[in-house]
Amino acid sequence: MMRELYSVVMWLAQPLLRRKLARRGLQEPGYLVAVPERFGHYTNSLGSGVGPTVWVHAVSLGETRAAGVLVAQLRERLPGMRLLLTHGTATGRAEGLRLLQPGDVQVWQPWDTPGAVSKFLTHFQPIIGILMETELWPNLAALCQRAQVPLVMANARLSEKSLASTQRLAWLARPAYRSLAAVWAQTAEDARRLTSLGAPVQGVFGNLKFDATPDAVQLAQGRAWRQALGRPVVMFASSREGEEEALLRFLRANSRLAGKNKALDAPFTGAFEVQWLIVPRHPQRFAEVAALIGAHGFGVSLRSQWRDGSPPVAARSASAASLAPVIWLGDTLGEMALYYGMADVALLGGSFEPLGGQNLIEAAACGCPVLMGPHTFNFAEAAELAQVAGAALRVASLDQAVTTVQTWVSNPDELAHRSAASTAFSSANRGAVAKTAEAVVTLLRQ
Repeated sequence: MMRELYSVVMWLAQPLLRRKLARRGLQEPGYLVAVPERFGHYTNSLGSGVGPTVWVHAVSLGETRAAGVLVAQLRERLPGMRLLLTHGTATGRAEGLRLLQPGDVQVWQPWDTPGAVSKFLTHFQPIIGILMETELWPNLAALCQRAQVPLVMANARLSEKSLASTQRLAWLARPAYRSLAAVWAQTAEDARRLTSLGAPVQGVFGNLKFDATPDAVQLAQGRAWRQALGRPVVMFASSREGEEEALLRFLRANSRLAGKNKALDAPFTGAFEVQWLIVPRHPQRFAEVAALIGAHGFGVSLRSQWRDGSPPVAARSASAASLAPVIWLGDTLGEMALYYGMADVALLGGSFEPLGGQNLIEAAACGCPVLMGPHTFNFAEAAELAQVAGAALRVASLDQAVTTVQTWVSNPDELAHRSAASTAFSSANRGAVAKTAEAVVTLLRQ
């Protein structure tokens, strides 16, 4: 009865979803692509073949990257496999294009009404559904169970904050979690929280993201640019709203204290000049962050506008007479390995505001040490393990992070030690993808 009431609400909310997509599409045109797919209307079908149709749902960018290593392993174990790939965000869908092969299909996740979900399952007829990390919807779970499509969660995680929110809707959440065929958790704590909701946790395999390999060409290019620059590069990786403002405010105050001439090429106090690179987490904020940098009196150098593709070695602001320092803005998608290769050290976005932190595993794989703030509940165990390994250091505030950066970049031995620790930490935690792929194949055989 309660799910029927929920279904009515979701059906009534469809016009609101359409308006939301239209608004998001003004900044991210990807949200305007194939909108009818969200409501169960499709113009494409899977290609012909004898292999099984495996459905993988990766809601956004991070989940899609994790899905990439799993999909590659599944293709090896399931010859002729056809991939049905779904997403909820434009960045996830853009990243997902890299995973497709002839015969595969990529569509939006169906809106969680009985009609849209039923049309999705009838049209594509997957033999299994694999939800990456966190994305579970009540009607999706119930109708997969009814259609005898085993639905599993891979690389599953659930923070204490998310658990508390989910428990407030236990009348919807518990039946959904109980209907899953299997759950493979990232950590023992994730497993405990998921089990408390009734999820059938069958293993704790670690984080699939450790098995992802950074783009070697991008990584080498970034390192070459850093070496040619001749001064340290500090990156604010996957920064979130409010964090850039705090950083720029601190840099501006300290640049004034140092004097304009000392801060000519790098907005940083002290004898060691630093080139700052900000890479926002969400592409729809690129223009907003660029404007924010300018509003604080700094010049802006956009990665998308670098001549011949390489960074400006002696960057200045737009005014030739200005002595304003210039901050680089990473306003491109799919180049995180390049950015981490350029950086001597990274500040972890989402951890300096109560947002749970972003993924630090990719930084470690690139040998880039991380300074993180107090809020890392989305990746709690990875953050703690990274700190123990020396690949990351937790600080109390963004101001303290910038001060610590100054200490690190003034000590080449410290940076070299932290970089080596990052690489070792990444290598030591691989192996989740093979366990997960084998568990999927075993479930299908059963």
